[in-house]
Amino acid sequence: MKHMAILALASIGLAITAPLSDAQTDCESGNPSRACLITFADNYFSALAAHDPSKVKMAPDARFTEQAQVLEVGEGLWKTMTEGPKTFRIYVPDPVSKEIGALAMIKSDNQPTEIGLRLKVENGRIKEAEHLLARITSDTSLANLATPRPGLLATVPENKRLSREMLLLFAHGYYDAIEQSDGNAVPFADDCVRRENGMQTAGPRPANVAPAAGGGALPGATGPAQLCGPQLTTRVMSYIDSIDLRRVRIADPETGLVFGLSMFRHSMTSKTVTVVNPDGTRREQERNFQPFDTEAAHIFKVQGNRIHEIEALGFRQPLYSKNGWSEFPR
Repeated sequence: MKHMAILALASIGLAITAPLSDAQTDCESGNPSRACLITFADNYFSALAAHDPSKVKMAPDARFTEQAQVLEVGEGLWKTMTEGPKTFRIYVPDPVSKEIGALAMIKSDNQPTEIGLRLKVENGRIKEAEHLLARITSDTSLANLATPRPGLLATVPENKRLSREMLLLFAHGYYDAIEQSDGNAVPFADDCVRRENGMQTAGPRPANVAPAAGGGALPGATGPAQLCGPQLTTRVMSYIDSIDLRRVRIADPETGLVFGLSMFRHSMTSKTVTVVNPDGTRREQERNFQPFDTEAAHIFKVQGNRIHEIEALGFRQPLYSKNGWSEFPR
């Protein structure tokens, strides 16, 4: 309710800017600027491609995880990355949290792979690094991940920017909307499109494009129940028990982007969900999966007090997995 009360301010068109101090422009200081965080991410990808951590400024005690497992810097993708980002890369730099989140397409062992990256910079060094990886094999997904959607990269006019704090609430509101099966719990634009591992799972689509298999989309992909908000209200996503280990602290008012990390829990105690169609009729939809978690990274585009774009990455984990950053499962 706290999230929704503050989001109500956005619905009346409140735009707030949070100017940064001059001290936040120094890469070597304790307050890295937006540009410095982007440079750190660029250099980090270059060092990964070279398989050489010495090519980027890592703190001696840097903590590193990949696929929710704690590894030594130099292990995992540091050994397997064969190509860095080329044409698909979305950055969300946040000087307040001193972190940058990213979604990008790379190659690991020469295979197309989407990466969710989080870096935390302290005193001119990378203190934390986190990789989430998803191997992409579908031709449709690869086409969707060739270049970012223009809306994700567009700068928000200065007089229409929301504060960092408001942007973070939109991301929390999205997770709340899924948990509550309530597409009105956060404001969605009618043109909102959600993609997961490159596959479109919500939003307007051409009539000849089928919904993603198993992605939560309803049959008849051009109807209103396919839109980001109304789709959730149908309860088609109600097989998701909870969204735990939420880390929503990276936002960029300049682009209206928010980066969030979370763990989707699916106990699958029921093998069907009751779907409420837009006309009020109901039907049972089979969800005959084994219990699992999905560790996910999301980037949200917020503009005009609405969520317009959602780009997400996720991979399966055993039920009630930890994320490598908390000793607790929730």
